[in-house]
Amino acid sequence: DEVIQNIEEEKPDEEEQTSAEKLKQLSAEAPVVKLVNLIIAQAILDKASDIHIEPEEKSLRVRYRIDGILHEAFNPPKHLQAAIISRIKILSDLDIAESRVPQDGRFQVSLNGREVDLRVSTLPTVHGENVVLRILDKSSLMIDLEELGFSEDSLKQFKSLLASSYGIILVSGPTGSGKTTTLYSALQSINTPDKNIVTIEDPVEYRLKMIRQSQVNVKAGLTFASGLRAILRQDPDIVMVGEIRDSETAKIAVEAALTGHLVLSTIHTNDAPGGLTRLTEMGVEPFLTASATVGVVAQRLVRRICENCKEPYKPSPAILEELGISQEKERRFYRGVGCEECKNTGYKGRMGIYEIMSMDETLRELTLKQASSDQIKKVAIQHGMRTLRQDGLFKAIQGITTLEEVIRVTNVD
Repeated sequence: DEVIQNIEEEKPDEEEQTSAEKLKQLSAEAPVVKLVNLIIAQAILDKASDIHIEPEEKSLRVRYRIDGILHEAFNPPKHLQAAIISRIKILSDLDIAESRVPQDGRFQVSLNGREVDLRVSTLPTVHGENVVLRILDKSSLMIDLEELGFSEDSLKQFKSLLASSYGIILVSGPTGSGKTTTLYSALQSINTPDKNIVTIEDPVEYRLKMIRQSQVNVKAGLTFASGLRAILRQDPDIVMVGEIRDSETAKIAVEAALTGHLVLSTIHTNDAPGGLTRLTEMGVEPFLTASATVGVVAQRLVRRICENCKEPYKPSPAILEELGISQEKERRFYRGVGCEECKNTGYKGRMGIYEIMSMDETLRELTLKQASSDQIKKVAIQHGMRTLRQDGLFKAIQGITTLEEVIRVTNVD
């Protein structure tokens, strides 16, 4: 606040002059440099995943996405908008004179001996350029499988999928549900000297030791599909494809899985059974989907209850009813009341909830017959699959998260 207050008093003389030279000059001034450093440092300390710098007609707003939720952080003076945005564009090697088209870049900062990558995206809006910085903190991406939130049974099941010598393992969920972290943790757990692991990603979010990583470059003609084709000529044992988002990539990934490679990838579906039907929708023959798929893992991230202000409470009958919890059985549930430690949210940190579907003969037959994902789900549950909501409930009963949080992240099911 002190930094913002000091800057408030230093209004530039020629507010209208926004030539590239002037912008460069403004963005290099000590107060602006200090303010941008503060915005970034505070976001990293608060464990934010994104920083939003949002121009309004007469104001400028900075918000942080913490544990999946946006929180207002700063309101810098409007007259510093151009200088702040230019400073970020200079850091990420973008064209400061160009504000009419979206731009993407990245840069790295060091904080308390930690290297943190920031991915920058600018978007022209009616009130000026909107800037979003995605914070790629290596320490948050490199988590042991044991620490992701798998229950003991689920971890055992996932590790047995990873022990397959060939086949495709899909991790599904919406953007920001922790799929990349799960894939990176999985790769680290199976990265032994006798394996050649190669990836194609968009972008490479963290450099992994002893793993060959390639990055999609559409301008140069390197797509997921062409990259995957090239990888198969690199004598790989294990292949990681950042995302299966088109028919060509889906077909090559399945082909790779059927020719003796273990393929790990992500796909956008609401639940695990949806991963199978999605491949078929993308033009993969049902018999190939059935033969190639080893398993599908659907995931979401739930916020953890803040340990500092955690207390037992009685959920409303409506919530218990929505989750199908009997009101006759006495169960103790918890929530955070909010404190300084958790910025009065009642939550601190996140963990995964999972739905793991291991393929078996019955599920392969259903896939072959092009059964709907609902039909596949029904049978998978009969065969012991725990759904996302059930896993969330299990974690709420353990006092790790709240029932409200479980409803929030699983209500698409």
